[in-house]
Amino acid sequence: MVDLVVNKRPPKGLRARLRRALAALMEELGVGDKAVTVVLTGDRTLRRLKRAWWGEDEATDVLSFPHYEPGDPFFPPHLGDIWISLDTAARQAEARGVSLEDEVLELAAHGLWHLLGHDHQSEEEWVGFHRVQERIRTL
Repeated sequence: MVDLVVNKRPPKGLRARLRRALAALMEELGVGDKAVTVVLTGDRTLRRLKRAWWGEDEATDVLSFPHYEPGDPFFPPHLGDIWISLDTAARQAEARGVSLEDEVLELAAHGLWHLLGHDHQSEEEWVGFHRVQERIRTL
């Protein structure tokens, strides 16, 4: 189940596509019986969260907050929260020549992959992120 919290108005149609695509990706990844919350907001909120949790005073595109300790074999019913800045997503979409909708889908997939315990400290670890980010656009 995908819960959406909207603090900044997304483009028409984004909510439904995001719910549908993220739920389908979760099913493919074997966590379709779990829930996540996606918060669509702006740079100011992401900057505040990044400063509070990572000590970095800058906005970012996506942050993930798991509701369990990654690596724990027990996945709780609610995996965690994915916070996405629509401001940063819009700038990135324009720079890459993709739609805002596709950019947000990729950020949601990226956040979900983090909630499932993955990180990207090395090039090899990025492979999974790229795979789920590409896959969600087709769902």
